[in-house]
Amino acid sequence: MPGENLTTWNFFFLEGFSKYPKLEIVLFVFSLVTYLVTLLGNSTLILITILDSRLQTPMYFFLGNLSFMDICYTSVSIPSVLVNLLSSQKTIVFSGCAVQMYLSLAMGSTECVLLAVMAYDRYVAICNPLRYPLLMNRQVCVQLATVSWVTGCLTALLETSFALRMPLCGNLIDHFTCEILAVLKLACASSLLMDMTMLAVSVLLLPIPMLLICISYVFILSTILRISSAEGRDKAFSTCGAHLTVVVLYYGAALSMYLKPSSSGSQQIDKIISLLYGMLTPMLNPIIYSLRNKEVKDAMKKLQDKISSH
Repeated sequence: MPGENLTTWNFFFLEGFSKYPKLEIVLFVFSLVTYLVTLLGNSTLILITILDSRLQTPMYFFLGNLSFMDICYTSVSIPSVLVNLLSSQKTIVFSGCAVQMYLSLAMGSTECVLLAVMAYDRYVAICNPLRYPLLMNRQVCVQLATVSWVTGCLTALLETSFALRMPLCGNLIDHFTCEILAVLKLACASSLLMDMTMLAVSVLLLPIPMLLICISYVFILSTILRISSAEGRDKAFSTCGAHLTVVVLYYGAALSMYLKPSSSGSQQIDKIISLLYGMLTPMLNPIIYSLRNKEVKDAMKKLQDKISSH
């Protein structure tokens, strides 16, 4: 193939699961259903947090941010995945690849920080309930959400700009999206600067937020166990349980992708993990937060009654 720099490639081939044509049909149906459920679930969650005054609290403000992020994250990749699964020419232009890589990284990185912010919110609500309205006022919530978005967007810009400068010896990406690790496997030679940048960003966005989440939940758990009322304990466990489930799903997939040796594991396994990380988690988030949350269930019932009455 001619040329050895990314800028010489006008387009890339996305291999995806093209070696398994029957699997592609199954994946198309799976991806389509997942995307539609993600859009419906997260849009509904955003809508009820806006319309229901009982849900206009810091926890639901951050949850609304998470839902918006999940809609953006899936919309960056799934539509092109659907097209490529049905197409014989699985290609993406250079500019499309660059935008997809940046936006996917930005949304994913922002979510890492936001999940830590949500853990802090639960810590303040449960461990310092009397000071909660003061410590988590509207201005503080907006600032924390802004820090999450800015951190995610800037780290993604740093990683993408380094990746786009790497000399590539091919344009066949062994993935179904322009995922940064899959693109970097086309590099003609390894770059110490790129490796150190990826490691630094991964440590900043994965182990550090996870440590903060763990510390928050140690204090939360000790406080919950001291609550005398069974109803109070159940309410605290339900909101924290939903958040912890999302954290385990999201960070588990992210850690297995970004903090393992680059040579270990099969690319096919990486693709499956990427599916879990990029499709299932955004779909499950609103479901997890709704299942054990009475406030969300009541708000959804209220919205449903309002729609059916018109």
